[in-house]
Amino acid sequence: MRRRVWTWVGVIVVPMVVWAQTTPKLKPGDALPASVKDVKMLNVAGNQLSITDVRGPKGTLVIFSCNSCPWVKAWETRIAEIGNWAQKQGIGVIMINSNDPAKNPEDSYEVMQQRAKERGFEFPYVVDATSDVARAFGATHTPEFFLFDAKGTLVYTGALDDNARNPEAVKERYVKNAIEALLAGQPIPVAQTRSIGCTIKFREKT
Repeated sequence: MRRRVWTWVGVIVVPMVVWAQTTPKLKPGDALPASVKDVKMLNVAGNQLSITDVRGPKGTLVIFSCNSCPWVKAWETRIAEIGNWAQKQGIGVIMINSNDPAKNPEDSYEVMQQRAKERGFEFPYVVDATSDVARAFGATHTPEFFLFDAKGTLVYTGALDDNARNPEAVKERYVKNAIEALLAGQPIPVAQTRSIGCTIKFREKT
């Protein structure tokens, strides 16, 4: 009898714990999360912006990134290039740092400002002060990309391209290909890929 009780507890309790710690990731066809689209976040320029504030007439690109991740650093020049280019195409762009700077000082607001200036980000780079925006998206890694059409429907999610370490060896430019297809009114060639990078260092819920 004792053995049966512990088997039953293991079956019931463990899935509950996993469920409580996991937020479903947005998938193509999902809407921009209503719970966080109007949340104001501190931009490196000193103003407060929400995702709604930056939405473009042809779509919106939301990038979860940070300052500390080696994968982000490897892609960072290309992140600046795709973000700056996308804005010129009528795509709103916002890059969000959801990491807790208490866990790594390199993710502080001051370093964000420095990084934006050094890399030439022409788009907002903002602080997700509670990590709730990342949670609502189901974002788990940096960098991770979410492209929405003009109606706020997700059309692509995943990685920037297929080679973080060597720009010259890139064969698939997932985000750029998705944006070009969106602008042309064509089906997105690859709507979802696996994001590769560092796990988001979420702020603790209070």
